[in-house]
Amino acid sequence: MASVSDSSKQSLIPSFLYASSAKSFSLDRLLSANNPAFGASHAATLDAPAVSSSPSIKTRTFMIASPNEPGKKIEMYSPQFYAACTFGGILSCGLTHMAVTPLDLVKCNMQIDPAKYKSITSGFGVLLKEQGVRGFFRGWVPTLLGYSAQGAGKFGFYEFFKKYYSDLAGPEYFSKYKTLIYLAGSASAEVIADVALCPFEAVKVRVQTQPGFARGLSDGLPKFVKSEGVLGLYKGIVPLWGRQIPYTMMKFASFETIVEMIYKYGIPTPKDQCSKSLQLGISFAGGYIAGVFCAIVSHPADNLVSFLNNAKGATVGDAVKKLGLWGLFTRGLPLRIVMIGTLTGAQWGIYDAFKVFVGLPTTGGVAPAVEG
Repeated sequence: MASVSDSSKQSLIPSFLYASSAKSFSLDRLLSANNPAFGASHAATLDAPAVSSSPSIKTRTFMIASPNEPGKKIEMYSPQFYAACTFGGILSCGLTHMAVTPLDLVKCNMQIDPAKYKSITSGFGVLLKEQGVRGFFRGWVPTLLGYSAQGAGKFGFYEFFKKYYSDLAGPEYFSKYKTLIYLAGSASAEVIADVALCPFEAVKVRVQTQPGFARGLSDGLPKFVKSEGVLGLYKGIVPLWGRQIPYTMMKFASFETIVEMIYKYGIPTPKDQCSKSLQLGISFAGGYIAGVFCAIVSHPADNLVSFLNNAKGATVGDAVKKLGLWGLFTRGLPLRIVMIGTLTGAQWGIYDAFKVFVGLPTTGGVAPAVEG
């Protein structure tokens, strides 16, 4: 019965992400496949068993340990650790954003055409009447792919930069200025993540707010490029950074702080003695509270992104003039608070659940090891 359970758990992770005792996809094997001479000279090395039971940089493998190999654990801050965090980010952001596509669709249309989409309820009614049930998921493909790519960069690079900046600061300064380190790490990660997201976001907004423009990504992307050029896909990169960087800084720094406070003041036992289910519940709760703050901070830029990607040749000045400052801060905000709060809570829950699944600790509550 245990073997069946292990097998089913292993099957949930793509095979290219983990190493098994029978097969190990190493850098040397990849090189030898393309260079017979290299393979011949390294045959003994390739066929020899690993010296250590735990994957590390020294073995030149970059895989995540399979769940059915309890002896093999992922070393913190190793290539396997960052690979796991990256894949967890893909699941976390891609799946959650795709799931709330109907809410996002109504929100975008409320921002673009408030006279027609007056409220959340009426917005759903208009969409149902004009486009049917299928219309609620218009743009789900660019949403899934775009936010999967963004999630990979957001979570993977956050873990990297958090450790990097912690090491630069040293133990003493980290303990004093850890919130600044969380802010700097998340901002650095989001700059990279948004470069991956921006083209998909441009097509998504156009598909969702202009019925008849395209059915989805496959026909929307070439049509968008033909109309505005490749650079047009990045027309909204600055407003996107303006929306996502404050959002992500709030998302990670407030989450880390909230979770730390929960473990410090709300839970009578240390984190490492809490059950995994309790830890994941704390991750969801901390994520939801952080998401409310995220929505408020990033909402003006969200309105700008929707406006610029919908109107050909529009500028930030045009958006401010048409929406007004009050509209920029408040149009579509209640829906976005509900959406982002739920989204952020679910993202942290999924991300930490995946980390637990592959044998890693949940995020927050314990400071990262800092090299002095």
